[in-house]
Amino acid sequence: MSTEAPKLSPVEKIKEESHFLKGTIDTEMAADTDHFGSADIQLLKFHGTYQQDDRDKRAELKKAGGDKAYAMMVRCRIPGGRITSDQMLAQLDLCDELGDSTMKITTRQTIQLHGVLKKDLRATINRINEIELSTLAACGDVNRNIMCCPAKRADSVHQEMLKLTDELTHALAPQTPAYHELWITDPDTGESSLEGGGPVVEPLYGPTYLPRKFKMGIALPDDNCIDIYTQDLGFLAIVRDGTIIGYNVLVGGGMGTTPALKKTYPALAKRMAFCTPDQAVEVSKAIIKVQRDNGNREDRKIARMKYLVDSWGIEKFRRAVEEYFGQPLEDCKEDDVTGFDDHMGWQEQGDGLWSYGLNIENGRLYDNEHRQLKAMMREVCRTFGTEMRMTGHQSIIFTDIQSEEKDKLIDILNKHNVRTSEDTSTVRRWSMACVALPTCGLAITESERRLPSLMDDLEQPLAKLGLDKERFTIRMTGCPNGCARPYNADLALVGKARDKYTLYAGGGWLGNRLAYIYKDLVHSDDLVHEIIGIAAAFKANRNDGESLGDFCDRIGKDDLIVLVDAIERP
Repeated sequence: MSTEAPKLSPVEKIKEESHFLKGTIDTEMAADTDHFGSADIQLLKFHGTYQQDDRDKRAELKKAGGDKAYAMMVRCRIPGGRITSDQMLAQLDLCDELGDSTMKITTRQTIQLHGVLKKDLRATINRINEIELSTLAACGDVNRNIMCCPAKRADSVHQEMLKLTDELTHALAPQTPAYHELWITDPDTGESSLEGGGPVVEPLYGPTYLPRKFKMGIALPDDNCIDIYTQDLGFLAIVRDGTIIGYNVLVGGGMGTTPALKKTYPALAKRMAFCTPDQAVEVSKAIIKVQRDNGNREDRKIARMKYLVDSWGIEKFRRAVEEYFGQPLEDCKEDDVTGFDDHMGWQEQGDGLWSYGLNIENGRLYDNEHRQLKAMMREVCRTFGTEMRMTGHQSIIFTDIQSEEKDKLIDILNKHNVRTSEDTSTVRRWSMACVALPTCGLAITESERRLPSLMDDLEQPLAKLGLDKERFTIRMTGCPNGCARPYNADLALVGKARDKYTLYAGGGWLGNRLAYIYKDLVHSDDLVHEIIGIAAAFKANRNDGESLGDFCDRIGKDDLIVLVDAIERP
């Protein structure tokens, strides 16, 4: 056997030499340039920001002898998607004053600002911290924003889940002082509010942090609204007599893949063990340590924990977790996911107040002549002043609305031409897309800018088929990285080449089954034809009560193609 040390990937070397994520970011911030160097670009992710450029402007700039239109995307860490009205107003101010005037609710219950110039980056992150939010660990090779069911309920079950979300967020956060040294300034002096001094210790992550990103979520069996099977680590709450007795621990989910590399693939998490509520934090640390010490640091393409779980097998992985944890764990309870509530429309909270879930198409908040989503949000914040919660489907829940004020909220939506959840078609309501072009560096083709018109074109044919009330998920991404969680959806469109997509079928809205490739390299102009063909075949051949994803899974790819080719479309 070779005794040579493994060859680390370039990013591992950058982390190793970064002095706990500080790198030369401070020096580059002071330089008179509009972008950062390659090493600091990697470190900036840990601080919650990605360097991007607007590809729509590349040709124009090149013609004028320029380079690229650089800007930063800044992402917050907002555990469970909970945000106050004041914080939302401050975020809206930031997107208008320092961003590109639009704001994005993400698929992980948080907020992204786009178009922030390098010269404004410190001010942006500093102001986010002033409103008691943070961008630390929103990206990078650490545990990221923890998802949790966003429904506001008076019962102890939902409250305990949110409590665990907060405990895990605190326990799993990076400890490096570099974040404060770089971004948090004294309001009087303008200087850093925390100076370095003494040894830096990262007791959980170590000096090189994790081999790759790490995602977590907490769900209920009857409400898998955070897609627990797509997480690196998921806690499925086990409820008996209205009390959480513990959690089924799921490990090894992850959506990203590189089609040209067969060694990469999307994966759903595997059921590992059961833990009691008081064990959850330490079990999480043990799982992270197993990945920290054994995940692949040579090849980032296969560095996610799903590859370690698959190569070892779940039993070996569980034994390693138990060794780090210090004692055996019980087997999973029989409970599994059975439902998915997107929490749209009016729902009772159980305390005499109401919540209203509003579908925000693809999570984008903007104002134009047709629709004024930002202005609507500002008026709702100022009128009600209550907490809001972002969902894993890129939408928003307004909470703590009194019965007599329900009409007032709807009036505000109507005033700003915002489509209510009741007036949103089912297919649009259950769709979502990643940002993709023009700013995401990984994007191959369109996603967020394409999906709304696709929904426009699908609504009437689905209504003619009598499927306008049929619930099924359509998810679109501009590349195979899978940020909109496409691979477990009923139908998915994954960018493969410019204006061409891989069409997946056979997942499901429960999120516990992977879809298969139905057709590859489908042109954007042919997407409606293909989807309506599948829908028509489903209408003609479904079993009683069968969902679209279940139908596609039962029929299989080859027989589905035969059925679709023979079907008459509306």
